[in-house]
Amino acid sequence: MGGFTGLIINDLPKYLFLLLYFALNGFIFYDKYIYYDQDIQFFYTRKLLGSALALARAPAGCLNLNLLLVLLPVCRNLLSYFRQACNCCPRRVRRILDKNIKFHRICAYMIVLNTLIHYFAHCFNVEFYGSAHLVKGDDLETKLKRILSDLMDTKETTYLNPIPIGKLDNFSVGMVFYLTGGWTGVIITTCLFLMVTSSVEFIRRSYFEVFWFTHHLFIVFYGFLVVHGFSKQVRGQTAESLKVHDPNVCSKIPEQWGKVPECPIPQFSGSPPGTWKWVVVPLTLYIAERIIRIIRYHQNVNILKVVQHPSRVVEIQMRKKGFHAEVGQYVFLKCEQISKLEWHPFTLTSAPEENYFSCHIRIAGDWTTALSKLVTDANASEKPVLGVDGPFGTASEDVFSYDVAICVGSGIGVTPFASLLKSVWYKNLNEELTPKLKKVYFFWICPEINAFEWFADMLAHLESQLADIGRRDLIEYHIYLTRGWSTKQAKAIFVHDDAGQDVITGLDQKTFYGRPNWDDVFKTTATKHPGKDIGVFFCGVAALSQILHKMSNKHSSLSGARFHYNKENF
Repeated sequence: MGGFTGLIINDLPKYLFLLLYFALNGFIFYDKYIYYDQDIQFFYTRKLLGSALALARAPAGCLNLNLLLVLLPVCRNLLSYFRQACNCCPRRVRRILDKNIKFHRICAYMIVLNTLIHYFAHCFNVEFYGSAHLVKGDDLETKLKRILSDLMDTKETTYLNPIPIGKLDNFSVGMVFYLTGGWTGVIITTCLFLMVTSSVEFIRRSYFEVFWFTHHLFIVFYGFLVVHGFSKQVRGQTAESLKVHDPNVCSKIPEQWGKVPECPIPQFSGSPPGTWKWVVVPLTLYIAERIIRIIRYHQNVNILKVVQHPSRVVEIQMRKKGFHAEVGQYVFLKCEQISKLEWHPFTLTSAPEENYFSCHIRIAGDWTTALSKLVTDANASEKPVLGVDGPFGTASEDVFSYDVAICVGSGIGVTPFASLLKSVWYKNLNEELTPKLKKVYFFWICPEINAFEWFADMLAHLESQLADIGRRDLIEYHIYLTRGWSTKQAKAIFVHDDAGQDVITGLDQKTFYGRPNWDDVFKTTATKHPGKDIGVFFCGVAALSQILHKMSNKHSSLSGARFHYNKENF
């Protein structure tokens, strides 16, 4: 029963949202397919193209929906607004906003799928259009195809087949580039291919600049998408023509068209382009996002202090007029001396209660290396100019709405919890406040402690401050070192096992070696806090996220503790 309760708490809103999303895609696909496959308007078009007409147009409808939706999850200011506007909503509903990047990817996958169906169906359509000019025979179907394909734009007739016989040259592939929808489709598909292939995790993590610049091909993608249907090459019989020319009757006597009053020559036209109606709103919102970013970049940012921490970490403390952030939020930084276009995301490590905001930046690439040199150059006449866009919300903002919180940071994923843990201390320092959050269990899973010495120093300082106000029990640390200790350190650990402070971190709470038994952790926490809503907050590797999500569902129950799983995404 516990697993079912956890499923309701953590997964039901997400599954309902996805069900609605896929159902809407399915409805649009089915509706468009039936329309183009059965509507009398496209009777003669189907005579040339068969079922490939409906198979090309149905995914185009789904593409319009997903092209509308795919930009919304990356409009971060819009998401921040919704987070504030939805404060009155249950947390399980608002948690959907934390899945914005995942939903962005789902929309992208749907765009790829529908593009492939649309593209290959139209490849067959182009072939069918071309071959309709070349069919031979005296049967009714062959005669009808020839007559329909021979119709041209004149004072008395309009064309149905967009490929004139003079453009064939026995080269079917070349016909694609004769059509406006064809050559724009090739450009659109090429841009999509480059954007998707450069978004795989390996490239995104190791070659961020490649991902960032290639992803901006969406400008070309949307630009050609808008003009893709302007030539109106998918044509059907006009409403006026249908009143005087019944295809069910007249298709049996194509050679008599225009000779008998009941069967005048049919007239055809293309549907006006409609994609722009779907994309104008998200594109407007995205352009507004870019304008806000430009405005924020030109707002003055004062670099108050730069601290060089061990293990190639630089802390930059800044101040900006009107800037206010909540716990765990992040910003985008730009330094024009390094790149005029690149913005990089960094988690804020300062608490909202502090009169500055800070980022701890690990030097791990070309951009961070260049930034470190600029901000730490003692001989520089002036400090570099930084642009700050944000802050943007994350799941950690809701930590103070729970009675108990389990915070788990894995590797570099520990960074968001610097802000959170400091804010917990500040809120308990103020005697006028009575925070709802009464207990924090903090788990730090790190492969090597040296990479995050600054965080260990912060924990030691925080531990001392909590002891000063008599709240040492407020935050319970559990630090797990999975690897990275030397033989010398192992001997020191053994010798000083009974010492008051941990030999690795200097904290009163000892470091564990290995990995936590999460089943025991959740079981013990549920026993200590029966009937409580416990927020589980995680930032780190996907494999551990799956374990924590599973544990949150497994150990939740209506009569006992209820674990609400939250994962950081940016």
